[in-house]
Amino acid sequence: MKMRRFIAPEMREVIQKVNEELGPDALILSNRRVADGVEIIAAVDYEEALQDASALPGEHAGAPARQVDGTDDHDVLPVQARETSAVDSSVIERDSSHEIELQKMQQEIRSLRSMLEAPLSRLAWAEMGRRQPYRAALLKRMTLLGLHPVIANQLADQVAEISDEEQSWKQALSLLEGMLPVQKDDLLTKGGVVALVGPTGVGKTTTVAKLAAKFALRHGRRHVALVTMDHYRIGAHDQLRTYGRLLGVPVHIAGDQEELRVILNQMQDRKLILIDTAGAGQRDVRLSSQLSTLDLDCATIKRYLVLSATGQTTLYDEVVRSFSKVRPDRCILTKIDEATSLGGVFSVLMKHRLPVAYVGDGQRVPDDFHVARARWLIAQAVELMKDSEQSQSDEIWMQAMGATEAGAYAHAHG
Repeated sequence: MKMRRFIAPEMREVIQKVNEELGPDALILSNRRVADGVEIIAAVDYEEALQDASALPGEHAGAPARQVDGTDDHDVLPVQARETSAVDSSVIERDSSHEIELQKMQQEIRSLRSMLEAPLSRLAWAEMGRRQPYRAALLKRMTLLGLHPVIANQLADQVAEISDEEQSWKQALSLLEGMLPVQKDDLLTKGGVVALVGPTGVGKTTTVAKLAAKFALRHGRRHVALVTMDHYRIGAHDQLRTYGRLLGVPVHIAGDQEELRVILNQMQDRKLILIDTAGAGQRDVRLSSQLSTLDLDCATIKRYLVLSATGQTTLYDEVVRSFSKVRPDRCILTKIDEATSLGGVFSVLMKHRLPVAYVGDGQRVPDDFHVARARWLIAQAVELMKDSEQSQSDEIWMQAMGATEAGAYAHAHG
């Protein structure tokens, strides 16, 4: 391993020295402020040094081969070799201690890398602001909208070269409208057998009531039936029964797959049957078994994944991945009125190509429930962005976009 010490007045200059003298494969081992500026200790051939240091005796090319005739190695060792077992054990213990030290060193290197991400992000944004001011402004607005950096950059790449910030922003929103997976749905017209699935607390039961009320107003309450399969939440049956009494529609309880099959056979004269499933966390080990209950040969059950707009991007992604096992046909987005940003859920829906059919923006049944429209959703997202824009500092949106832009900067200037 070859180590060198570099000093320069600014971080950018010292990193450039490392690249020039040690090359792009150099690893930064330490980083600190000194009287002359910034000091960095860097090394090359670090990975080879780790492998050499962690290799145990007997693993080299000159080590004797193992027996392959089925005889135990211990039985064919000479007596002198057996007597050295205590020495071998001390070597292994020493090597284990050395491995711990190596792990600590690797952790320190990871910490140093994370420390360097912020200055690299600043450099990247400063460079972009100087060379492409309209692109930088556009990316900032899309980040405040809540969009994932990858999608924000894709949109920015598609915007035509316009020397006007507002025109480029309008064009980006128009492109986003075309990318957002919103699909018309005939559920409220033709009916069918529909199961609402999703994690706990996203508003599945209230959404069932809203769908039932909308359909009953168009076709009559005698064409609607409700089924609950929620056996985990206290009061879940009572809540749906209350909605059923208010709407004047029957409510059935299905304890397992066989009971669900019997109920669906009995309700064949109903145009719309809504199934309220039990809420399950995306990491719940019982999730697969619960969702498999909907796999019936006697009826085609449409699956609608219910997502709350109040979550975080990483949570949305995990939920959609987990419930992909049930192969959802559509998505229903709830609690729009409680959300602080919509860009995160937009990003996940676009990533997984999961179309939105309906949105809920309140507790009133059935008023706060609408057919999804891309333009309306984007308008809501922009309004939320305006509300929170004053509280967002440059540091926040720079960190949000930093990983993508810093990586591009390092690639261009490395």
